[in-house]
Order: sequence, then structure tokens, then C-alpha cells
Amino acid sequence: MHLADREHADDSKFRKFRRQLFHTSLYTILESLKPGMTRPEVVRYADGHYRRTVYGLGPYIADYPEQALLACIVQGWCARCDAHRDDLNGEGVQRSHSVTDPLLDALSLRVLWDDYDIVGDLLVSYVLYEGGHMRLTCFKPFTVAFPRADIHEMLSPDLLHQVIKGTFKDHLVTWVEEYLVLTHGKAQAAIILADIDRRIAAVPHFSGLRRFPEGRGFKQWTGDDSKALMKVYIPAIKGYVPPQMVQALSAFLEFCYLVRRDTITTRTMAQIEDALARFHRHRVIFEEVGVRLDGFSLPRQHSLKHYPTLIQMFGAPNGLCSSITESKHIKAVKEPYRRSNHFEALGQMLLTNQRLDKLAAARVDFTARGMLRGSYHPMPAIPEEDIWAGLGFNGLYDGDLEEMAEQHAALDEDDDGGPVDEDVIGKVVLAKRKLRGYPRDCYELAAHIEVPSLPELVRRFLYVQQHDGPVELGENIDLALCPPAPRQISVFPSAVAYFYAPSDVCGVRGMRKEHIRSVPSWRGGAARQDCVFILDDDTQPGFLGLLAARVLLLFSFKDMDGVEYPCALVSWFLPTSDHPCEETGMWTVEPQMDEFGHQTVSVVHLDCILRAAHLIGVAGLDPIPTRLKHTDSLDAFTAFYVNKYADHHAHEIAF
Repeated sequence: MHLADREHADDSKFRKFRRQLFHTSLYTILESLKPGMTRPEVVRYADGHYRRTVYGLGPYIADYPEQALLACIVQGWCARCDAHRDDLNGEGVQRSHSVTDPLLDALSLRVLWDDYDIVGDLLVSYVLYEGGHMRLTCFKPFTVAFPRADIHEMLSPDLLHQVIKGTFKDHLVTWVEEYLVLTHGKAQAAIILADIDRRIAAVPHFSGLRRFPEGRGFKQWTGDDSKALMKVYIPAIKGYVPPQMVQALSAFLEFCYLVRRDTITTRTMAQIEDALARFHRHRVIFEEVGVRLDGFSLPRQHSLKHYPTLIQMFGAPNGLCSSITESKHIKAVKEPYRRSNHFEALGQMLLTNQRLDKLAAARVDFTARGMLRGSYHPMPAIPEEDIWAGLGFNGLYDGDLEEMAEQHAALDEDDDGGPVDEDVIGKVVLAKRKLRGYPRDCYELAAHIEVPSLPELVRRFLYVQQHDGPVELGENIDLALCPPAPRQISVFPSAVAYFYAPSDVCGVRGMRKEHIRSVPSWRGGAARQDCVFILDDDTQPGFLGLLAARVLLLFSFKDMDGVEYPCALVSWFLPTSDHPCEETGMWTVEPQMDEFGHQTVSVVHLDCILRAAHLIGVAGLDPIPTRLKHTDSLDAFTAFYVNKYADHHAHEIAF
């Protein structure tokens, strides 16, 4: 349908027509469900019982512009309450149809627009009834035509557009850059922003965390880009902006991660309200430095005030946002378009979607009939050497098959971890394949990895394991009393941590896995030695009960009795204080050194490891070297932030 030429796109009559078309379309789409909203239907539930069921319209997820269109309000006002657009931080009364309808009947369109922020001319919708007769029906907005439906109550939180892309990326990040320009001038601000980009680019590897090799310097931002930047942004700007500005960003991130949790308790709700109050208290720094002279009457930031109420109404959002519906755009639009010949592609795309829907429905039907349960016997497993021979190596490949497998797996950007459906509380297991090219003898291995004390550390570790004592017992015992070093040691490139993380993308039981890597070369480049959280005192909350360490080697061996010990050689980090940094909200740690200035190392059992940790270097006030690579960060800095924003599970355990 041809709507309008560009010259008429801003015409008031055309804008009115678009609004009416939008609401009429929603009404027409949902009209067929209306009988089920007034008359109960007998429905069979998952438990096998039949119940009388009455349907109703549920939460509507939308970004602010669409919320304004849905609620029939003027842009700049709140779609849920009537707080004035010039003072959205003030108190407002909940909007409702019962309040709006009398105003529409009594006041003129100009008064409604200027004084009550109501678009009052959205009154007419054409509804086609059977028999070919057209009846003129009035409703404003479309939810008026449905029982128990009020659009002002149905509008639900949108974490992606309102909070992450709206408040964080479009507001806070932009304001920080404007502050640097106002304070230092355009030329010096460009130098500072370049160093901030280098700090972001120097962030070490972490499973599932998007890297920014060039910093923030790209034009097309996606929702995933904004979420990834949010996780590493605070350490990058620390030192270049006032402390209160860092505190504002820290409070905002605290709010984001709290509302994203899988389960929100009364205590969590209090933390959410406290984080929001701190954000409102600290953000005034942007007004004081001249960045926000107009104040903070911004609809997207104002929407944060409604989150506690919305959580009580709809439950924990747990990542629910418009990105879920946008992801369908790939399947319904992008992929069908790619399959078309790109000439008048709409008809081809619709036909593709129609056929895919029929195939999906057929599969459900065939599964229900038992037609997809095969009677064949599976073929025996193919020997590994035959697989590699089939790839063209024929036994002549002298390299490391584990390295080959790692390189093939590296082609998948998501191979570092993801959801799993195993029903376990948590565990860490070594990789199935061993890492070749390492000596098997303990003393030769110590020389190979340049840790001469490895045999001694292993012997002390064995003494602790056999006597079921604390780690300190092995450090102080006479070495002569310790068991001998093992005869053979197997080295592994990685370990897999399984843990319960329902607030992140996880399996049906809330489980997630991630790879902890310690390899001499990662994807053909420099070495990668991940950091981990190690359980220390389970009676202490948060990071007080944990230790941070860097995995230098993953290995296993058997003692004289044949008992196998999966282990890790780790170097330790110690907290620099007994509380998190007051500005960033993150703990800071530094490498633990012995009396000779060498970093302290130990051998620990894999059962002590909780999961991977993410450490970001504390740059301070000095610019970082231009050529510093992210693979060298853990060696280049003298202190590190324990990044509790790496993912939502880290936020729950490293506070």
C-alpha cells in the first residue's frame, strides 16, 4: 500500500492517519481472541486436567516511541503516569482509561495536547463486519475495546532500549564524552578518548565477553555491543572523570544487574531502590559540570522509577525485552530475503515463511504420532585416527591433535560456554584431550614451564590431600614428610566449569558452562591463561569468601595408590583492601609476591575452583602504552579490578 510521498511524511493529517492505522491494525489482529476474553473455554493444561479459562491481553514490551504511540500521549511525557514533562523526576499519578475518557469528552484537542499531553484526535477506527457493511466504531486507544485491558498498565519494562541502549549508551556514555570536551578542549579530549579506547581494547579474554579491538570506534552499535561495553566501561574512564561521575555509572550498572536477576526478593527490591536513589543522587554531577544544563527530565531515565512497581506486577524481567521479538526479525525477514532472488522479494519471502510454518507444524504432528521414532540401529563409533585420516592427515600430521581440535572449535565464537541441561550443583572437569608437547616427568615439566618449584608444590599438595588439612598445612610441613612427586603428569589445555546461573542464558535447569583455558598459544597467537575464583571461606558473603588466581597449568596425575588428582597450578592475587572500591563498586586485587619479588604460586585441586574470573587492569591516571595487547594485560598492570559486571552470575558472587 502506497502511504505518502516524502513531502507529506510530516503532514499532520498523515501522522494522524498513521496513528489510527496502527491502533486499528492491532485491534483487527486481536479481535478474533475477544470472545475468549468474556466466555470461558475448557482447556486441557499440562498436568492433564481440564479447566475453564478466560483469556486477556498481557504485558506489551515496547521502546519509548512505541509506548507513546500506544498510550496516545505526546512525546516527552511518561506513558504510565502523568508526571509533567518538565519535571519527570517529580511524583505522578498512574494513568488509566477511566481518567482519560472524561477528559477526552470534556476538553478541546489543543487543551488535551498542551495541558494533559494526550493525543485526543485518535478516535475513529473502521471495523469491517460480515455482510460487507462498514461500521464506524470509536475507541482510544485500541485496548479500550477489550475487557480488563488498559494500555497504561500493560506497558512493561524494556531493559534493552530503555535502560541499556537508552540510558547507558545514548545518555551516560555521550555525557562522559561531552564532559571531556568541555573540560579539556576538543584536541585533548580526543587524546583522552583514544586512551580510553586503548584501555577497553586491552581488557583480557573472558568467555562470552565481546572484545573491542579498536575501542568504541565504530558507527553501527547493536544491543549486544552496548551490553558488552557496559561491562568494561567503568575501569576505562576511572581517573579521567570526577569520582562522582564514576559513582553514578556504578550505581546505574548496579541497578541494571539487580533488575536482571532471575529471582527478586524483598532484599533485592530494597537494593534496587537504593541503587536507583544513588544514581539519582550522583548524576547531578553532569548538571554541575555543564553537560546537562536542562536537567534530567528524560522519559527513558524516568522509566527506571517504575521498575519496582512493574516487577511487583509482572515478576522478575530476567532479560525480557524487545530484543526477543527483534530476534524473530532474522528468521522472518533477513533469512527469507537472502533466499530470494532480491527482485520483488516480498512475495518470495512470504511464501518461504508459509512453507517453513507448514514444515514446523508437520514436524510437531509427526512427532506426536510417533512417526519420527526410528527403528534403525546406530552405527558404531568411528575411531579417532580414521576421522583424522578422512580429513587428509593419514597419520602424517606431526602437530598436536588437541591444538587442531581447538582451532576447529575456535571457528565458533560461542564455544567458550553456554547453557547446559545437566542437573548438577556445580563442578569443574578437565578437557577430554591432553595437551601434547609437554614432558610427562614432573621435574622435566617444571623446567619446561620455568617453575622449578613445581615438584615441591605437588608433593606439598599431596600431603594436604592425604591428610585432609588446609592449604597452609602443606606450606609449613617439612618436605621430607611429603609423598614423592608423581612419575607421570598429563597436561590439559582447558577445564570446563559447570555452575548454576539462572540469571544468565542457561539450560532448563539453570545450569551454564564455560571453558577455563591455559594454553601456550590461543588461536595462533599469544598464550592465554585465564583467571578463576577459588573457594576460600563459604561462611563469608561475596568476594570475602573467594580468592582470585591465574591458571598457569592444568594437569592431572595419580599417586602411589592409583588415586587421580585433577589440579591447577595457579598464581595468587590478594585484595588491596577489606572492602570494594567506593567509586567503581568493584574489588581491587594485586599479585601476591614472595620475599624474592616473585609471584606466589600453588597447586590446587579443581574442586576448589568455582568458575572463571575476569580481571581488568587498574590504569590510574597514566595513559597505557600504545602497543599494549590484551594478551599482556595480566602481566602489565600491578593492580586489577575484579570485574563483577562480566556476567550476571559474577555480579551475584563477587560483590
